[in-house]
Amino acid sequence: MTGPSSTTPLLALEGVSVRFGGLQALRDVSFAVSPGEIVGLIGPNGAGKTTAFNVACGFVRPTSGRVVLPAAGVISPRATQLARAGVARTLQGVGLFPHVTVLENVMAGGQIRPGGGFVAGLLGLPRSVRAERQLRHDAAAMLERLGVASFAAALPGSIPYGVAKKVSVARALMCEPSLLLLDEPASGLDEAELSDFASLIRDLRATMGVLLVEHDMEFVMPLVDRLVVLDFGQVIASGTPGEVRVHEAVIAAYLGVEE
Repeated sequence: MTGPSSTTPLLALEGVSVRFGGLQALRDVSFAVSPGEIVGLIGPNGAGKTTAFNVACGFVRPTSGRVVLPAAGVISPRATQLARAGVARTLQGVGLFPHVTVLENVMAGGQIRPGGGFVAGLLGLPRSVRAERQLRHDAAAMLERLGVASFAAALPGSIPYGVAKKVSVARALMCEPSLLLLDEPASGLDEAELSDFASLIRDLRATMGVLLVEHDMEFVMPLVDRLVVLDFGQVIASGTPGEVRVHEAVIAAYLGVEE
C-alpha cells in the first residue's frame, strides 16, 4: 500500500455542519481526499456517515462550512455538477436501470461526453451515431476490465448481486473520474466477492482518489490509507488504520464504554 499523494486534494470538507430542524447531524466536520488515496469514512450507527457522504455528493447542503473540489476549482457543488467536475459516485445497493441491458447501463455513465453519447443516440440526434458507437465500444471494454463482460447482454434483474455491484462501478467509471465516492461497497457481498472488490478498489487508486463509507471493518481496515471516524456527527479520530484501531475515543465509541 502506497502512501497518499501530497498534491492538491480532490475533495475537501471544511468545517461542515448540518442541522435538520432540531437535530445536529454533523458538527464542524473536516477531511480531505487526495489523488491516489483511499479514505474510509466510518463510525457507529447514527454517527453521521451517510449525511457526510451526501454532503460530499451534493445531495445535502451544509448549514455551515463548505465542500470544495480544489483540483476542479469548484466550491459547494451540486449533485448534477459532479460528473463534469471529475467526480463519480455509487450509492447503497446498485441502482441499475432494470429494463435495459448491463452494457446499456454502463453506456449511460458516459452521457456527459461530447457528441451526446448514449442519450443522444437513443433520441436519434444528429452527429450521435459515431459517438454512440465509440461509447458502446468503451462500455464493453470497461465491463471486460472489471471481469463481467459475459453479462453485457443480460438485464440487471438476472445477474448475481456481486456482478451488479461491479456493473454499478463500471457505469461510474465511464465519466473517467479523478475521484470515486463509494457508499457501502461491501454490503451484500460474500467473502470471495469482498476480496475481489477490494482488489478492484486498490487498482483504481492508480488513476483516482477514493472515498468510501463502510460498516465492514474487516473489509475496510486492510484497504484504506486513512480513516476518518465519526461519532455523534463529529470527527473523533483521523489517521492510518493502525492509529485509529488503538485510539481511545474510537474504542469507546464502538464498544460503548466510558473513556
